Amino acid sequence: MTAFWKALTVFVSTIIGVGIFGLPWVAAKSGFFVLLGYFLILGTVAILVHLILGEIVVGTKEERRFPGYVKQYLGKRWGTVSFIAMCAGLFGAQLAYLVVGGGFLANILSPYLGGSVLIYVLFFFAIGSLLIYRGIKSICLTEFLILILFLGILVFFVVRALPYINPVNFLQVDLKYIFLPYGVIVFSLWGSAILPEVKEILGKRKKDLRKVIISGIIISAIVYLIFIIAIMGVSGQGTSEDAISGFGSIVGGNVSRIGFIFGLLTCFSSYLMLGLTLKKIFWYDMKMSEKTSWTVASFVPMAMFLFGAREFINIIGFTGALAGGVEGFTLIFLYRSFVKKKKVGKKMNPLYFLLAIFFVLGMVAEISHFFRG
Repeated sequence: MTAFWKALTVFVSTIIGVGIFGLPWVAAKSGFFVLLGYFLILGTVAILVHLILGEIVVGTKEERRFPGYVKQYLGKRWGTVSFIAMCAGLFGAQLAYLVVGGGFLANILSPYLGGSVLIYVLFFFAIGSLLIYRGIKSICLTEFLILILFLGILVFFVVRALPYINPVNFLQVDLKYIFLPYGVIVFSLWGSAILPEVKEILGKRKKDLRKVIISGIIISAIVYLIFIIAIMGVSGQGTSEDAISGFGSIVGGNVSRIGFIFGLLTCFSSYLMLGLTLKKIFWYDMKMSEKTSWTVASFVPMAMFLFGAREFINIIGFTGALAGGVEGFTLIFLYRSFVKKKKVGKKMNPLYFLLAIFFVLGMVAEISHFFRG
């Protein structure tokens, strides 16, 4: 497998994570065409933001992660803000993977082995943490195999769904939930944290990073929409928060069990890559030892779970809107400083500042929706 395909595999596997299971429920609440409109807008925004960060990643020789880039180009104060935002986002994502991934594992194994959900969450955590400790080389092959299985199961889902899809399910709209999709979709399309790893995989072919970003986000968005059409088309207003339970109760057979395997693979794949990114933030940017970085990256999300943070939709909605919003807002000013220092004679397009305003409005909308219930 060439460097490009390895990089694309890792990028897509990181983006397509636990968010995929919240999207059908969000679509059922707000309306499919509302969600589609969000995807068109936020997909474009996600590509622009990732391309901006990709240019910074390629144009900086030093080994950094996002907080390190911000500190280098904007100073310590901005670096601290971005560090908090990125850690909050990644810890929130890892927590979501533990909640849903551990739940899927329990659904698969508990009928045979018994035991509480906590035991399966701990098992998911232990295997994932071990692979994160071993690093990128052990993860690349794992990611590729998981992606192949993932796509195979997705095809199976679509085939089983076709006879049960009801077009009426796509026509309902509820303006009460008009802002609900924002945070969940931002969370679902965000893969900026993994770009330094993607650059590392590409090696000398760093110019291919643009192609990886554009094709990776488009592929991810298409996969999401196919999954949403299959699940929501069948389940309608009965769509469950985890997508799989409601779908399986209608289609029948072993679909639920296969769906839980599908979910486990998806969660585990992204858990590995984002865990590795967290580890390297503490290692490279905070100058902690490798073992200490791994310990913090692995055990903080587990501690959050043990202290009771287990509401899936709330976790990914807030993580996407707030952490992603702060990162996106900061990135615009980071890019302006980068252009001044690295790209002599080049000026940043002033329209990029509209993206900063966009992210602020997105955060306000998410907070407003949350407090309105």
